[in-house]
Amino acid sequence: MEIITDTVEQTQNIAKEIASTLKGGEVILLNGELGAGKTVFSKGIALGLGITEPITSPTFTLMNSYFSGRLKLYHFDMYRLTEGSDVDYGFEEYYGLKDSVCLIEWSVATDYYGAKVITVDLEYISQTQRKITIKGIG
Repeated sequence: MEIITDTVEQTQNIAKEIASTLKGGEVILLNGELGAGKTVFSKGIALGLGITEPITSPTFTLMNSYFSGRLKLYHFDMYRLTEGSDVDYGFEEYYGLKDSVCLIEWSVATDYYGAKVITVDLEYISQTQRKITIKGIG
């Protein structure tokens, strides 16, 4: 599925719609250049799950956890990691948990241990427009 959005709000609303379908155990992979909208999309997923805490990119902490929604959200940013190093940090323990969703920016993992994987590619078109390609949604 491909969608063109014209505003931050539209991008967040697409993510909120996806969040409304999540049942737990999903891994969402967010791909895109810097400024493509990965954190905006992450905020939309969190809003759709009913999370009330402020959502920030975990670039320096590697993972932020949020527990106030209908499902837990583990938000990873692997920009600084190399392929396979998610296992070195123990992140694989979170993949596929039935009471949570993993949202991964800049994924370097190669195995999600049976979790349902949803891939979201965000492409910068212009200052306001983004092309969002979603794979793995029923």
